[in-house]
Amino acid sequence: MEAMDFRREGLRSARGAVGRVKAAGLRRDERGCVNGAACRMQAVDLKPGGFGAGEKWRARVGLLAGSKPWISACTGLFAARARCYFYAPLPNTQGSVDFPTVEFEYGDTDSRGAELAELYSYTEEPELSTNRRCFEEEFCPQGMGSVFSAPRHRAAPRPTHRSVPSAARGRQWPELDTAQQRAQILRLLEGLEVVSRERRLRAARAILYLAQATARRAAVRCGSQPSHWPTAPSSGTRGGTGIRWGRWLGGPRVTSPPRCPIRVLLSVMYLLVENIRVELETDPPEWKSCRETFRTELSFPMRSDEPFALLLFTMVTKFCSGHAPHFPMKKVLLLLWKVLLFTLGGFEALQVMKVRRREELGLPPLPEDSIQVMRSMRAASPPTCSIELAEQQQKRGHRSRRPLMKQDSLDIYNERDPFKNDETGVDEEEGDEVDGGIEGELDLMERDALLPTIPAQRPPIERVSFPKGLPWAPKVRQKDIEHFLEASRNKFIGFTLGQDTETLIGLPRPIHESVKTLKQHKYVSISDVQIKNEEELEKCPMSLGEEEVQETPCEVLYRAMLYNLPQYMIALLKILLAAAPTSKAKTDSINILADVLPEEMPITVLQSMKLGIDVNRHKEIIVKSISALLLLLLKHFKLNHIYQFEYVSQHLVFANCIPLILKFFNQNIMSYITAKNSISVLDYPHCTVHELPELTAESLEAGDNNQFCWRNLFSCINLLRILNKLTKWKHSRTMMLVVFKSAPILKRALKVKQAMMQLYVLKLLKIQTKYLGRQWRKSNMKTMSAIYQKVRHRMNDDWAYGNDIDARPWDFQAEECTLRASIEAFNSRRYDKPQDSEFAPVDNCLQSVLGQRLELPEDFHYSYELWLEREVFSQPIRWEELLRYQ
Repeated sequence: MEAMDFRREGLRSARGAVGRVKAAGLRRDERGCVNGAACRMQAVDLKPGGFGAGEKWRARVGLLAGSKPWISACTGLFAARARCYFYAPLPNTQGSVDFPTVEFEYGDTDSRGAELAELYSYTEEPELSTNRRCFEEEFCPQGMGSVFSAPRHRAAPRPTHRSVPSAARGRQWPELDTAQQRAQILRLLEGLEVVSRERRLRAARAILYLAQATARRAAVRCGSQPSHWPTAPSSGTRGGTGIRWGRWLGGPRVTSPPRCPIRVLLSVMYLLVENIRVELETDPPEWKSCRETFRTELSFPMRSDEPFALLLFTMVTKFCSGHAPHFPMKKVLLLLWKVLLFTLGGFEALQVMKVRRREELGLPPLPEDSIQVMRSMRAASPPTCSIELAEQQQKRGHRSRRPLMKQDSLDIYNERDPFKNDETGVDEEEGDEVDGGIEGELDLMERDALLPTIPAQRPPIERVSFPKGLPWAPKVRQKDIEHFLEASRNKFIGFTLGQDTETLIGLPRPIHESVKTLKQHKYVSISDVQIKNEEELEKCPMSLGEEEVQETPCEVLYRAMLYNLPQYMIALLKILLAAAPTSKAKTDSINILADVLPEEMPITVLQSMKLGIDVNRHKEIIVKSISALLLLLLKHFKLNHIYQFEYVSQHLVFANCIPLILKFFNQNIMSYITAKNSISVLDYPHCTVHELPELTAESLEAGDNNQFCWRNLFSCINLLRILNKLTKWKHSRTMMLVVFKSAPILKRALKVKQAMMQLYVLKLLKIQTKYLGRQWRKSNMKTMSAIYQKVRHRMNDDWAYGNDIDARPWDFQAEECTLRASIEAFNSRRYDKPQDSEFAPVDNCLQSVLGQRLELPEDFHYSYELWLEREVFSQPIRWEELLRYQ
């Protein structure tokens, strides 16, 4: 975009702030726009009809806090977030839009190319040429000793096996054999230990350049990127296999900010972990051995007393506390997520460990694989919104009473999909008085009026495809059988037998049949076994002895995180709150944009649009990494020990994780999932192997053809899974969902026609249905039918009627207190090892005690005679008192 021209009338502040626009951009005295002001800019000279289809490009001016040299000179940073239909499409007032089914496959990570691209912000791309230049300086024959040249107070390194062979001089990197390449890398690693900071940074950038080439080659092996990319960097003196950096070589040089050294090292570590983590069938045996060695080094402390993941957690807490605001938090969180994924294992590895653990405990195998079942499920049609219902009722001019319908009729209309039309704008928050009927549904007569005309040759019943069965096998807990027998004995006999589930004397035959059916579907989880074992260890600590704890990576991580785990959870939630699209800028909030804001202020509107896209993309990546690592921690801790999971869950709840996730979903979730905050031509590594075109509005709009953003949908599903894990079987936390009015928020998320996301939303609605009242259940029969069809059934769970025995409001506080006491007892027994324990054995034999050899310090031998004189000879012994006490 060379020349920019705006109508002066078109620039108008939405909240009173007025700006002036000239032909090439904004005047410098207009840069410090007021915090929160928004301006609308209408393009007139870019193409006929303006940008794209003639719509207005919306730009927002916001105050973005950051430690920049020009912040003090202006009251705010012009960072136009110019979403341009990337983030918030304008609502369609003509009618609703049919949301298509989202073809999304859930997994541990996105494709290799996408994971590599998310490491770099668009403002970092000029540094890629700097990395190449540093590598060329260190690789050239004239610069063989450049890493070690300077400071004189450090002796030059002795010639060792790390010296560069003479055969390597004057040759390109791909032409070197393995030994020569290894010698070059070891020489660069020695350059990280010199005194000069500039030379250390130059060596780190050269290593980063090599790591980038390795990651690019790995992406080619995985098939996620074009295979014509070069597989290794060259020295830059010849063409051919070198990376074509295009215009970046002639572009302006970027000065290294204070955050650069740590950013370079984090990038190197991320590329190493991401490249080694992915396993392929074609990997040679030596690669597999190196991968396991690297996993062991990251999982267990080698030279320090803490694993590598704990160091990254500490960086997160220091960043949130303000002691290290320069940390590039996006890179830290991405690296932390990938380290946990690599050391602990992904979802498939977790399933394998779960199956093996059940076999070790003698439990029956799992009835199904939940991930596989969800992949085979079909998405349901979203419920009709209240706004559309009101409009339709006004058009008809009458209101009719809704008759009751059979489940068969509901299933028929689910198949015929009468609820395709839905709104695209952001739903407003509903009040208490309309909470029961805002999501009401049409009756049978009104639905027929909205259904498309069906051809006469095909009767309507032929369009119905009834499922052969429910997708999930029902489960029954031991507690459910006990409650059923307790109620039956009270009814027919008049007394109970406690936890006895075998004695059925005096009960009628149907009760016998019911108990038999319940026991056939009884499911004993690993958590139940762990809780039972913990209770036995608490009762009999002497007879059962010490517990054998297996030293797994998860156990090592929990032991290292234990004493500072509340601070880690609070720090992660603070960053998640700052990155959420629904959160508003506050003066006391942490600045997560320090590593994405450029050194120089954007001058043109196009640069501001690019920065706005980069800022939104930066926040989305942070949300993705935090949601993924929290879910990994919860799932692995739950498998390792249930009380480890409960400890993390309680601190997440205490840090207001539940309202935070609900606040995240209180937005136009469809716009968030379909947002395209990315510029494909600037994504790494595309920008390093192709000539960069001139940035225009069309190039900003050009992205992938996907109907959704993978990372945003991945983040939403992860947050829903976290919310499910926090509230499952916890009535006090379920009441928090009711108190925060989560039902309308969650029901809006059902608009996303993706089976896995809808399943977890329906689970959250199911657990709170008993508290929402009869009117809500009557008004949301389609949602109730979807819960019945898709969510696993518990045999005697009256979720739709509110007859749960455990749902006693006066027991909620006691439930949390009991759980907390059990967690503290577990942590104290397993991880607090006091030396003077009351259960420690005591030696009462005088001869054995006096015969023990004690290790005395060296200075005691020199002062032994002085000690005898002071403590023995000079102290009178009162024999009368001693004999009296005996």
